[in-house]
Amino acid sequence: MTSKTIDAAASGTWRLGDLEVNRIGFGAMRLTQTGEAFHPDALPTDRDRAVAVLRRAVDLGVNHIDTAAFYFSRLRSANELINRALFPYPQHLVIATKVGPGRDPSGAFLPHATPEQLRGQVEENLRQLGRDHLDVVNLRILGTDSIAERFGALAALRQAGLIRHLGLSNIRPGQLAEAEAIAPVVCVQNRYGIGTARPEDEGLLRSCGAKGVAFVPFYAIAGASGQAGAVGAESPEVLAVARAHGVGPAQVRLAWTLARGPHVLAIPGTGDPGHLAENVAAGALRLSAKELELLDSAHRAAI
Repeated sequence: MTSKTIDAAASGTWRLGDLEVNRIGFGAMRLTQTGEAFHPDALPTDRDRAVAVLRRAVDLGVNHIDTAAFYFSRLRSANELINRALFPYPQHLVIATKVGPGRDPSGAFLPHATPEQLRGQVEENLRQLGRDHLDVVNLRILGTDSIAERFGALAALRQAGLIRHLGLSNIRPGQLAEAEAIAPVVCVQNRYGIGTARPEDEGLLRSCGAKGVAFVPFYAIAGASGQAGAVGAESPEVLAVARAHGVGPAQVRLAWTLARGPHVLAIPGTGDPGHLAENVAAGALRLSAKELELLDSAHRAAI
C-alpha cells in the first residue's frame, strides 16, 4: 500500500454537529517534545519540522486537528505551532481543543478547573489559536463525580458564541447522559485501542453510534503504553495482519479502530512526516472479516 498518494478522504467522513471531517485526523500532543508526552526532561521538538508536519497533514486531506492549551513543553506550544503553520486557517479545517486540566509554567498539572475557571481556559485557547470562536471544545474529566456545573459553564460559553460545539473526554457512560441533558454533545474522546479499553467503553462506543455522536479514541496506536507512545512488543495478531497487507502495525491498529463503526474517528499524532503519511494511509486499509475477527479476539483477550 503506497502511503504517499493516499488522502485522508479515503477514511470516509463524519459530522461533528454541522462540521464534516475526514475520519482520519491529527492529534497535536506529540508535536511539542520528543519522547514521552509531558515528561519534564523531554527535549523540545524542532519547530520547523513540527510546522512542516502540520502543513503536510493538511496537504494530505486532514481537516480535523485535536489540540489543547495544556499541550506544551519547554519552548513549544501545540496551539502556537498550529497557529504558525496554518493561519489563516483553511475554510474546512476543524480544530478541536480540550479544557479542564491546567499546567503551571514548570509543566506540573494543576487541579482541574472550576466552572468559573473554564472561561479563562477557553479564552487562552482562543488567544493562542488566533480565533474568535472554537470549533469544538471537549471537557476533559477525571473521576466519576457530577459534571453538570462544569459542562453547564461551557454550554453558557457556547450560547455566547465563543464555542460552536461541545464534546467530552475521558468520561463514564452516565456522564454522557448528564451532559446531554444540558446541551448537545458532538463527540466523546476516550482511551480505546486494540487491547486497551474499560469494559464500559464498548457499550459507550455503541451508544455513541446510536446517538450519532462521534467516538474519538486516543492512544489508538500506543495502546497500553499511553503517553509513552508505541513502545513495547506488538501482539502476534497485529503483526500477522500487518505482514499480510505489507503495512506497519500502527496502520493495522488504526484500520481496526475505524472498523469499529462509521462514527469512530482517529486522531493519531506524530512529529515524523513519514509516520504521518502512513497514518493517513491507514484510512484506506480495509481488513477482511477474518482479520477483524482475529484482531477482535486479541482485543478481548487483553482487556
